[in-house]
Parts: sequence; C-alpha cells; structure tokens
Amino acid sequence: MSGDHIEFSEVFPMARLGRRTAAISAAFALAFMAGGSAVAAGGSDDDPASARTRDHAGRTIERKVDRLLSRMTTQEKLQQVQLLSDGQITDADAEAGVGSVFSLVDPVAINHFQHVAVEQSRLHIPILFAYDTIHGYRTIFPVPLGAASSFDPAVAQADAVVGAKESAIQGLKQIYSPMVDVSHEPRWGRIVEGAGEDPYLGSVMSAARVEGTQGTDYSAPDKVVASVKHYVAYGQPEGGRDYNTTDLSESRLRNLYLPPFKAAIDAGADTVMCSFNAINGVPGCANEYTETEILKKEWGFDGFVESDYTAVAELRACPPVKPDSGPCGHGVAADGPDAGAAALMAGTDSEMVSTNLRDYGQELLADGRITMSRLDDAVRRILRVKFRAGLFDHPYVDVGTASDPASYGQPADLAKSRWAAGRSMVLLKNDGGALPLDATRSTALIGPFGQTVDEMLGPWSGRGSDDLAPKFVSLLDGLTAASSAPVTYTAACNLAHNFDPPNNAVPPITADDEVCAGPGVDGTTIQDAVAAANSADQVVLALGESGFMSGESNSRSQLDLPGHQEDLLNAVVATGKPVVVVLLNGHPLDLTAVVDEPAAILEAWFPGTEGGNAVADVLYGKVNPGGKLPVSFPRGVGTVPYYYNHEPAGRPCDATFKWNARYRDLPTCDPLYAFGYGLSYTSFDVSDLTLSRTSVGRNGSVTVSMVVTNTGDRAGDDVAQLYIHDPVASLSQPVRRLRGFERVSLEPGASTTVTFTLDKSDFGFYDNRGRFVVEPGTIEVYGGDSSAATMTASFTITR
Repeated sequence: MSGDHIEFSEVFPMARLGRRTAAISAAFALAFMAGGSAVAAGGSDDDPASARTRDHAGRTIERKVDRLLSRMTTQEKLQQVQLLSDGQITDADAEAGVGSVFSLVDPVAINHFQHVAVEQSRLHIPILFAYDTIHGYRTIFPVPLGAASSFDPAVAQADAVVGAKESAIQGLKQIYSPMVDVSHEPRWGRIVEGAGEDPYLGSVMSAARVEGTQGTDYSAPDKVVASVKHYVAYGQPEGGRDYNTTDLSESRLRNLYLPPFKAAIDAGADTVMCSFNAINGVPGCANEYTETEILKKEWGFDGFVESDYTAVAELRACPPVKPDSGPCGHGVAADGPDAGAAALMAGTDSEMVSTNLRDYGQELLADGRITMSRLDDAVRRILRVKFRAGLFDHPYVDVGTASDPASYGQPADLAKSRWAAGRSMVLLKNDGGALPLDATRSTALIGPFGQTVDEMLGPWSGRGSDDLAPKFVSLLDGLTAASSAPVTYTAACNLAHNFDPPNNAVPPITADDEVCAGPGVDGTTIQDAVAAANSADQVVLALGESGFMSGESNSRSQLDLPGHQEDLLNAVVATGKPVVVVLLNGHPLDLTAVVDEPAAILEAWFPGTEGGNAVADVLYGKVNPGGKLPVSFPRGVGTVPYYYNHEPAGRPCDATFKWNARYRDLPTCDPLYAFGYGLSYTSFDVSDLTLSRTSVGRNGSVTVSMVVTNTGDRAGDDVAQLYIHDPVASLSQPVRRLRGFERVSLEPGASTTVTFTLDKSDFGFYDNRGRFVVEPGTIEVYGGDSSAATMTASFTITR
C-alpha cells in the first residue's frame, strides 16, 4: 500500500478511547459484582479538542488566573514553577510562594506549610502537594504490569479510584501516575510500573487510570489530578538500563510510544512528567519538539509539565561550569542557568528538586535567555490546575480523618484489591489439571516469599506497609484460610536485600545478597523443604524476585530466577509430589531452565495487600484465572528485546534454514510465552471470524466479529483479541497490531459474539515525517485469544 496521507488535524488515532473509557465506571460495577468484563473496542470520529472545551466554570477559572498572574512579581512567578521535596520545604519557601511539594505525607506538616502559603504569603496561593501513588496509597493493588494482565480497564480504574481517594484523605491533590511508558525491554526495572509492550493495551489502561484518578472533576474531595509519565520513550533505554538514552525514528515515536500519552490527555489528564532519558540526543525535559510542538500545540494540552527528580540539573555537562549541587551528565547545558533556560523554553513548566529557574531566573530574563511570556505561560498552567483542583477553596486536610486508621483499607476497597489481584493472574502452565488444588489435602508452602511483605506489595507500594495501612495478607495467611487441611511453611532459603544500602552506593552483588543463597528466616534449608514436601499431599512453591529487584534503578542483566531458586525447585520436584509454582515478580522472567519441571505455573506478579487471599482464591479454584500476558516472556536474555508487534525482516526467522534472522543455538524465534497468552481451568474455542464488508474507503469502517465458546466444564473468562497487519505499505509494518480486545465470562457450553469496529485510526500509521497516512490496499485481520491467533480474514482499503 502506498499513496494518500492525512494531516494530523484530520485524525487522532486514539481519540475513540475517550468514548470507550467513559463507560468504564459502569463496566467496573458490573464486572465487580457479576464477574463480567469491560469492552475495549469501539469507534469515534469525535474531535478530541472538543472534549477539552471548558464550560462557564472553566472561563471563570481563566479570569481568575489572569487576575492573579497580573499581580505576581517576577520572583513570585519563579517560585511558582519550583517543585520541592519533603526534605527541602521550609517556612521561608512556603511564604515566598513555592508552587508544589512532593512526598510530604504528614497531615499536620501539610497543613502547617499550607497555612504559611495561604495566610502569610503576599498572594495567598496554595501549595500543590503530590505523591507517587502508583498502584495504591495504603490499600495496594497489583502492580500495573499485573493489572494490564487482566485485559480489563475496570481493574486499572478500580486501582486508581481507591488510590486517589486515599491520597486525597492524606492531603495530597496530585499523584505521579499513571506511568504509561510502552516497553520492549524486560531487563528494564520500571517495566513493572506500566502496561507492557503494546501501545493499544497501554492506551486503554492509561485512559482508565486517568478517569479513575480524576473522575469528571478532580476538585471533588475523593479525586486528585493525575500526572502522566514519563514523557516520552523512557521505557526503551539502550541495554535495558534505567535512565539510559533512547534512539528511535519518528514513526516509532508516534506509533508505539506516544499513543498511551495521547489517550491519557484525551481522558483529561492535566499534568505530565517529562522523562530522564534523551530521545535522539535531546533530553526529555529539554525537548521542545515533544513538550511543546506535540503535547501542547498538536494535542492542545493546557495543563502543566513537571520535570522528573533533578532532571533539569541533569541537562548539565559534568563537571558543570558553575559548581551547583546535583547530578549532571547529558551535556546539553553548560551550567545551572543554561539548564534552567533550556528546560523552560523547551516546555517544562515546573522544576523538581533542583532550583535552577528559581535561582537564576532573574538573570536569565535580563540576558534574554528566557522570555517573560514563556514564564507567564508556565505559571498560568500551574495556577489553572490549582484552580481546577479546588485548592483555593479547600486548601487544608482534615487531620483527624487523615490520622484515623479506619480511613484506609476499608472493607469494600480491600475487596476490590482482592478482586483485581485475582483478575490479574496468568496461568502459564497446568499439566494434567494440577490446578486447582484440593482444599481437603495437606499443602506444603515452600520458598522465601511465603510470609514477606515486599513480595506481596511490590515496588512503589506507597505507604502500604505503614502502621495506618491495612495488614497485608501473606501467601501463608491466604492458603491457611482457604484450606480445610493443614498448610505448613518452610522458607528453605533466605531473602537478602542488600541492593539499596545507606548513601545509595550499591556495592558489588555477592552471593549473600542474592535471593535463596542461604538458610531461610526460619533457619530451614533446601533439605528441610524436601522433607516438608514429602510430608504433604501437594506443594506450592513461591518463587520469583525480591520486591527490591524491580522498579526504578533496578534493571537486571539476567532474567532467570535469582540465587539458588532453580536448585530449590529441582529438589522439591524430585520428591514426585505435584508441585505448583507461584511466581512473584516484576520483570518478565526467563523461565526456560525451569519451565518443564513443575506441574503448573501461576504468574501472580506482585499482587498487593490482599495478594495472599487472591492467590489462594485461584489455587483452590474459587477464581478461575483468565489473565493474559501483556508482555512476551523471553527464551533467554540473549533474545531481548523481543516483542510480538515487531516489523518483518527481509529474511524472517525460519529455524530450519540458515540464512535468515534466527539464532543458531535456539530451535525457534518465538518467545517462551507470547503476548496475549494465558490458560484457564476450562477450555475455550474462538471461531467464526466475520467481516461486515470486504472493501472500505479510507474514511469508512469495518465491523469484525468472532464467537467465543466455553468448551470445558467450568465457568471461566477468556479474552477475545483482534489483530491486524498491513502486508504492503510505504513503511514496513508490524507483523501484528492489537486493535481490540474484550474479556468475556462464560458458563460451560455457553457462547457469545464479540464485535469490534475498525476505522481509519486502525488502518493507518504515522510515517517518518509525522504524517498520519491511510494507504489503499489489503488489511489482514487475525482473531483469537493470543497474539498467535490463527483465524484470518482480510478486507481492502480503496482510494
């Protein structure tokens, strides 16, 4: 296909997500009560700019912003663009008019500094208090990669609703979530915080989280403003190492990495965090093209952009010309003034932690290196968000409510966390129907993660382990409560955490630092685990990663089970008892060395506060797992990055032929487990792929349907998945692209028809000049319940 193109103003490929996610609230209620699903398909040609048109209240806010801005001195404006940490803020900062503060969570201290700002500063502008509520504040939900495994936006939205409510109770009015970075790098530690490798799935989850966080009006007492991060392409660092550089084409930027951000903006997100990484040599927080040209001009974003932690200081070369404190490295600025100017003029509106704009702004204005109009624009955006958040009317937190344990972990919210965790688990293997377990038979729980908190909650778990937080449910707690027969626990080996020592100077990792390198916390060894297995009817082996092995600055060079967990697995399997592995992890793991050993493998990720109960629900059959992988599991770390939506090569992989894109030491180029893969305790058949037409104009649409049938003997969920491929185009296109999915719940023998609508936002793609093009020719359609779907059909796009 080649030929016609459409200008950006004619189409926003993710615009239809706005209509889709508007129904998520109702879908969540239905899904939570009845085990149903939320539909992730539909179409709309609505202009997304209309969705952001402000009503009378919005015009009133603009007048208030204008009046306040006209009264501000230059130094007050420079204070307003300053974002300080909890360890930096002082009374003097508050009185001077500092704009924002993050990670301060003591409600008394929040009210103190807010009182100084509101009552003692000249213009009485309130401070915006923020926090990293990623998958829960005190009631912790599954990590976002786990939530994406649900293929149900209602799960992501439930997480966001509860996290926003608990954050707001604490006195916070902004959260640094959602993280929507698409990643094809399983080594990257922060892959755990996003929705995996697909921009379509990521867009659906992104919009759901924004709507759950903000609702229709984030001035509401149980809502906060969302900050979408990390803008942009942070999830594809070279070598999988956090903060590292990214180099990519214009088409990849727009087709793969921008869509989840666009979906979040269309859903109403009012703040964006620019990223640490450089994109094609230009750091994210000094990138005029991405921050101003795309985000603010093309997309019409009228909120504000904040930098990530010291990201403005990091623009400087090392050593900087001026001996300012803070990190340096990118080398696009000589010193602090240079860095502040570069960030502001590129489109960064708020500087986190480093103080280059506040300290040097007057000098930069005098020298003409920044303009007053651009500074005013930044301040205007910040004030606009504060007015929309209702901070001028309600600046203070209710200390009594914030300090009351009953305010957090409410029964309904814990039930949602448990529901979300069960819905997020993926059954990778189940030979011989090993699962579900028999609750009347004795169970030996073995492994270092049976009673640990961090492996339930995972990284970025807010204040989920604080005194005011609800008590987490361990695996041992959950299995014991669910079983009518004895459950024993043997740690078998240790869980060392020497990855984050004082002063952040990480020493070389030794054997003593690894998971499963010595006796367990209960003094037991692998030999004790063998004895425990021999004494039980069935074995649950809890393996995976320490909670400190994923998240920020936790990239891994190897992706296998760390330490001697493989030895533990082999020893327990050798007993001959049925062994079920429960994985607790944040990276997609390399399981090639162990996949053949256990009878069953359940991917539970880091499941949250109610994780132990949720795992037990699945293991004992109360919940039938229906999750699907949002990311490919590699067949060896040497095969990464691998992702299902790769482009074809001139010599595509054929393991039976030498001269092509294969590995000489692997029998296949396929991953161990593919995107969209997941088993169930029942069986399903996906059939009857049908198109409403075989020819369509570029502005037309095609309805695609398929039938899902439960062919087994248990009720369960499956996810119908729709993929397309453009086989002949002006740019080589991915071998498959997800363009619709729906999770359905079916009784044994029942069938349902799932329908999707494809339109120009699906047919087309962005070229390397940033143009959205819809080219005439054939579009191949694939239907099934994984990215390996085999049902095919096709239609033709006419000129």
